[in-house]
Amino acid sequence: MRKLEFCKVVASGNDFVIIENNYPPGTRRYPLLAKNICGRKFGIGADGLLILEKSKIADIKMRIFNADGTEAEMCGNGARCVAFYTRSTLHAPRSTLKIETKAGIAESQVRADRVKIKLTQARDYQPRIAIKINGRELRIYSINTGVPHAVIFVEGVDTIDVSNIGRQIRYYECFAPQGTNVNFVEAINKNTIKVRTYERGVEDETLACGTGAAASAIVYSLQSTVYSQKNKINVITQGGETLKVYFDREGNKVDNLCLEGKVKIVYRGEYYV
Repeated sequence: MRKLEFCKVVASGNDFVIIENNYPPGTRRYPLLAKNICGRKFGIGADGLLILEKSKIADIKMRIFNADGTEAEMCGNGARCVAFYTRSTLHAPRSTLKIETKAGIAESQVRADRVKIKLTQARDYQPRIAIKINGRELRIYSINTGVPHAVIFVEGVDTIDVSNIGRQIRYYECFAPQGTNVNFVEAINKNTIKVRTYERGVEDETLACGTGAAASAIVYSLQSTVYSQKNKINVITQGGETLKVYFDREGNKVDNLCLEGKVKIVYRGEYYV
């Protein structure tokens, strides 16, 4: 039996287990480890497992394993957790850090308990995709903010059956083969939206999703007739925290996409493999 030192970190209700990759090869079966370690009953409990490795092109490399063991290209809140952990635990000399991910380099800035992360370039925007769920036609917007996201505008977002409807959209044929995350969005005022997200890999609703918040904010700005063009949108998450999404926009082109919110280390410990 081997002991793995870990740290549990939370960003806006998204919780992650962080492990540094400095263990013998026998412990590197990450998909299985992620399933076990993220289990709420027999494991530590988390939305995902974040593995830290050395990087030749950034300050640190982050590998992201969802609770179901699948590896993700990017995770906005996970990257914020890694930036905070690297700054506070590994004593990075600078408050600005570069994190290597499968989706590209994510740049971060740590100020006390707030972390701002510059996400990779948003791409593959598709407006008004028509699909049919439970006999009802829905209009969906799709965009990739490091991972694919579907965005649906609704009224009364608190009453939506996110787990059921989100699961059906996540596997819809137009998003095959990798599937998509699904965001239900309600406009609160000109610069504020509330978002509930069904996350692929977790296969359920989570309390927040960083890339989902960014995707929802971008699509809202592109489709809204009342958005004030201040290049900042407040995103209220199901966990209660309001994330801030910043970007520059010229027509349908979005650049300098950033996500900001609080991060907290919950506890540290040893996990037995």
